[in-house]
Amino acid sequence: MMPRFVLLFVLMMLPWLARADGLPDFSDLVERESASVVNISTTQTPKNQEGSDEGMQEFFRRYGIPTPPGGAPHGGPGGGETHSLGSGFVISADGYILTNSHVVSGADEITVALTDKREFKAKVIGTDAKTDVALIKVEASGLKPVKTGDVEHLKVGEWVVAIGSPFGFESTVTKGIVSAKGRSLPQETLVPFIQTDVPINPGNSGGPLFNLKGEVVGINSQIYSRTGGFMGLSFAIPIDVALDVSRQLRETGKVTRGWLGVVIQDVTHDIADSFGLPGAQGALVASVEKGGPAEHGGLLPSDIITRFDGKAINSREDLPRAVGGTHPGSSVKVTVWRKGASKDLTVAVGEMPGDDGGLRPASRKTNGDNPAARIGLALGNLKDDQRKELDLKGGVLVQEVGGAAAKAGLQVGDVILSLNNADVASVEEFNKALGAAADKKVLALLVRRGDSSRFITLKKDAGAG
Repeated sequence: MMPRFVLLFVLMMLPWLARADGLPDFSDLVERESASVVNISTTQTPKNQEGSDEGMQEFFRRYGIPTPPGGAPHGGPGGGETHSLGSGFVISADGYILTNSHVVSGADEITVALTDKREFKAKVIGTDAKTDVALIKVEASGLKPVKTGDVEHLKVGEWVVAIGSPFGFESTVTKGIVSAKGRSLPQETLVPFIQTDVPINPGNSGGPLFNLKGEVVGINSQIYSRTGGFMGLSFAIPIDVALDVSRQLRETGKVTRGWLGVVIQDVTHDIADSFGLPGAQGALVASVEKGGPAEHGGLLPSDIITRFDGKAINSREDLPRAVGGTHPGSSVKVTVWRKGASKDLTVAVGEMPGDDGGLRPASRKTNGDNPAARIGLALGNLKDDQRKELDLKGGVLVQEVGGAAAKAGLQVGDVILSLNNADVASVEEFNKALGAAADKKVLALLVRRGDSSRFITLKKDAGAG
C-alpha cells in the first residue's frame, strides 16, 4: 500500500504534471483578460420591404451561411427588425472598443455588454470595409483595456486563445495554434491574415485572439467553411493592422491608403526564366494606369517590382500591403527588374481612389509556314481605328489559335503587345522577336484582353521555331 505522504505528494503534483505534457493552462489568462472582452448586439430596421441588410449579408458571406429569405436572420417576411451578435474588446479605459466592420455596419442601435453585466449604447466612430475593422465608443470610464502584442514575433505553431460570444454564448473560450501567417484571402489583398485552428463561429466576429502572455495579436474575422460552422480554418486580422486603422478612424474618421496605379500578377518560374530573373519573386506589372503615380514614376509594363520603399516584394500579395500602408504623397524608391537588370525608380505615391486602389491582380488559325504559325498563332496587324479604340500604340491581333498557343490560354481577339520584353507593333516585328527567341523554351507574351493586360507564358512544342 502506498504510504500516505507519497500519495499526498502525487496529488499535489497532479496539476503540474498535467501541464508538463506540453498542454498549457489557460485559466489565469482567461481570468485576467475576460473583463476586456465585450458582447456586441445590434439592431437594424430594414430600409426596404424585403428587409435586406448589407451588414448581415456580409456576415453570412464571411461564415458561409445561406442567406435567409429577405436577407434577415430574425426579421419576419414583412421586414421586421433584424438582430445580430458579435464580439469586441476594450482598447482604452474611456470606452473605445475594436470590433469587425461587418458586425456593426448598417446598425441603427448597438449595445455593448460587459462581463459584469453592465450595458452601454455605443456609437460608431468609423468603419473600414477593406480591412473589416470598426472602432466604436461607449460613454464609460475605468474600463480595462487589453494589452497588445507584437505580431512580428508571433510564431507558427504557437498557442493562441479566442474569447467571444459564438451563437450568443458570452465569454466562451476556445484555443488552438497559429497555423500560418501572412495569408491572403480572395478579394482581401490588404490584410496579411493570421490563420489558426481555433474554433470560431458566428458571434466570435470582432473578438480578440490572445497569445499566452495575454496580449491581443489579432481580431477574429472569418472562417472558411462549407457548412457555416467551424471546420478548422479561421482567420484573424493582425492587431498592428487593426490599430493603425483605428488610429486613423479616431483622428480623421476615415482611412487613407497609398496608391500606385498598376495591374499586377504573380511571377511564375516560367516568367522568371524568360525574363532572366534569378528566382520566381516579385510582382509583375501587366499594365500601368495612364496619368497614375506609376506612370509618372517611370514604371513600365513588364517591369517586375522586387522592392518597394525598402521592403522586399516576394510575391504579388506583398505589393498591395506595402503600397497601401504608405502615406499618400510620400516619395519612395521602387526597385524593378527590367530587361535583365535591376533598376531603381522614385515614385510619388498617390491616394487610393477606389476599392481596388489602382493596384489589382490581372484578370486571364494558323496561317501558312511562318514563325507565328509554328506556335499555333495566326496574327493580323491592327488598323488605325482599332488602335484608337483600344488606345494602343502597338500590338498585333490574334485571329486564330491552336497548338502551343491554345494550351497557353491565348484566345481569338487577344492583342499581343510584346514578346519577351520586345514591343511588337506589326506581324513582321512579332516574327522577328520570335526568331530572336529561338533558343528560348518559354515565351512571355504581354496580352491585352478586354480592358486589362497580363503576361501569358507559352511553352514551345518540340521542334517549334
